[in-house]
Amino acid sequence: MKAIVQDGYGPPEALELRDVDVPAAGPDEVLVRVRAAGVDPGVWHLTTGLPYAVRLAAGLRRPRQRVPGLDLAGVVAAVGRDVTRFAPGDEVYGTGMGSWAEYAVAPARKLAPKPRNLSFAQAAAVPVSGQTALAAVREVGRVRPGQDVLVIGAGGGVGSFAVQLATCLGARVTGVCGPTKLDLVRSLGAQDVVDHTSTDITDAGRRYDVIVDTGGNRSLTHLRRALAPKGTLVLVGGEASGGRWLQGFDRQLRALLLSPFVGGRLVPLVAPESAAHLTALTELIEAGTVTPALDRSWPLAEAPTALRHIAGGHSRGKAVITI
Repeated sequence: MKAIVQDGYGPPEALELRDVDVPAAGPDEVLVRVRAAGVDPGVWHLTTGLPYAVRLAAGLRRPRQRVPGLDLAGVVAAVGRDVTRFAPGDEVYGTGMGSWAEYAVAPARKLAPKPRNLSFAQAAAVPVSGQTALAAVREVGRVRPGQDVLVIGAGGGVGSFAVQLATCLGARVTGVCGPTKLDLVRSLGAQDVVDHTSTDITDAGRRYDVIVDTGGNRSLTHLRRALAPKGTLVLVGGEASGGRWLQGFDRQLRALLLSPFVGGRLVPLVAPESAAHLTALTELIEAGTVTPALDRSWPLAEAPTALRHIAGGHSRGKAVITI
C-alpha cells in the first residue's frame, strides 16, 4: 500500500510517500481502508518529536509508529476475531494508528459508524478535534444555558467545534481568532467575535464563566483576568513557552499546581477517545446541530504541505488528506 513514512523525527520534509506492507488487525482491532485522514497539531508534535517530552511516549530516538496520522474515515476491510460491532464494508470514522496511508488499524473501541450526512473528508475532520471540544465544553467546562463562554482559537479545528457545542448548550459564545477567520467563527454561532490582532481579551473588562483556550500562547495570569471568580479555564494543548523540552505544556503543569489555590478551576485537558463520544457527536451532526468546518484537503502525496499549513496557523477549521 501507499503510505506516508517517517524514519526519524524532523520537519514535514522528512515525510516520504512509500510502498509499505498493509498492517494486520489484532484481535480487538479493525483494518480500515482509509478514504480520508485528519491533519492536526498532534501529528505535528509526533512528526517533529517536539517538545522532547513527546518522545517518552512516541519513541526516544525515532518514532515507533513510522506512519503518522490519527483521525480517519473509511470502509472496514477486515476485523479481528474479537470484534463484533463491525463487519467488512461498514463505513466508519474514529482514531487509529498510521492513518496517512491507504490502510490503517484502529481499536474497535475508538470507532463508530460514519455520520450518514457527511462525506469521508468531512467525517475525517471530526474524531480528534470533535472529541477534544466535546470534553472541553461538556465534560470539563460543564457549560450551561445562559453562561458566557470564551473560545480562544475559535477558527481552528478544536475551536470550531467548541463554538458550536457551547452554542447548542445555550451559552453566549465569544470567539477569538485572526482577521481571516472572523466570518467563519460568526457562521458557527458565536454571538461576539474578537480579532486577536487588534483587541485583547481583557480590553472589554468582561469575565467569562468558561474559557476554552486552544491557542496556547497566553499566560495563566492573563487568562485569569478574563475568568469569572468561580469560572473554569480549560487548557487544550500549548505552543508558546517552555523551550524544546515542554513548549506550552509547562503551562498545563503550572495550572495543575495553581488551581487548588485560586477561586476558579484551571484544568489541563486530556481528551478521551471512545465510541461513546463519537456516537454523541454523530447524533449532533446528523441532527444538523454541529457541522465540521472543513478547511481544505490535500492528496496523500502532499501530506507534508498539509502539515506545514496547519503548523503555520492558517487552517480555517480542520484540514484533511484524501486517499
